Amino acid sequence: MSITSVINYKGGVGKTTITANIGAELAARGRRVLLVDLDPQASLTFSFYSAEDWERNLAYEKTILQWYGSLLADGPTDPLHPYLLTPEPVNALLPDGGRLDLVASHLQLVDVDLDIAAALGGSRFQHGSPHFLPLHRSLADALGAEEFADYDDILIDCAPNFTMVTRTGIVASDHILTPAKPDYLSTLGIDYLRSKVSELVRDFNRVAAPGPTIDPQYLGVVFTMIQYAGSGPITASRNYMAHTDSLEVPVFRQTIRENKSLFGTAGERRLPAVLVPNANEKVQYELQQLASEFLARTRP
Repeated sequence: MSITSVINYKGGVGKTTITANIGAELAARGRRVLLVDLDPQASLTFSFYSAEDWERNLAYEKTILQWYGSLLADGPTDPLHPYLLTPEPVNALLPDGGRLDLVASHLQLVDVDLDIAAALGGSRFQHGSPHFLPLHRSLADALGAEEFADYDDILIDCAPNFTMVTRTGIVASDHILTPAKPDYLSTLGIDYLRSKVSELVRDFNRVAAPGPTIDPQYLGVVFTMIQYAGSGPITASRNYMAHTDSLEVPVFRQTIRENKSLFGTAGERRLPAVLVPNANEKVQYELQQLASEFLARTRP
């Protein structure tokens, strides 16, 4: 099983789109995939369920918010597997053996960070707290349960921040993936993000020693929303993509072009763009190639 956190400090860079489409394409190849939505905006959740369905059937009992609530309550933490959902429209298109499941998010998930910070004795996530390791390891331990052993790939859609919920996702992960638009603001925080991940790994391992440590590998940057002129990206896009090379950051060869009509309506269909019938073949091919490169980079 491979666990990957998908994160960028900048929102609106295609983070959820990349998570949903890599997951859907891998499932379409017969793999068992789990998507975990840790973003309070719940965009990944709303890619598979309507707002009305979420409010009626999920919001009060079937989201990651209730699971984190049990983590902070007195008594044993709930197992995570009762919160698994299997979105019907996407799974109806998958071959035998393929499966795509989801742990849904909640708009109030942002409040969990305040509660976890309080449990640690303050917003600085104090290393001396006896709760430091169990809180940071909470999601990793939950995903280590036998009910998750059959998944081939788990992708975690993180919020565009580095608060406690995001940190639990990174501690649980083998890999980090960063989608980015080829513009100034989207690329600005990439190096800073890597330094924050390194800082978390160092702090966690220092507290965890001599027990199990973590070492999430940085898969690289996936450039999204590329604007084309003729046969290639516009000059501005090429310049910002080249700038990333100076940071010595791994970059995926495959990029994803902008297509508002396909990506903008995917949520209405409850289908990721890569599975939409009779859609733009170039965009779908790019998403398929991205999934192949993702697999190549995450294999042991």
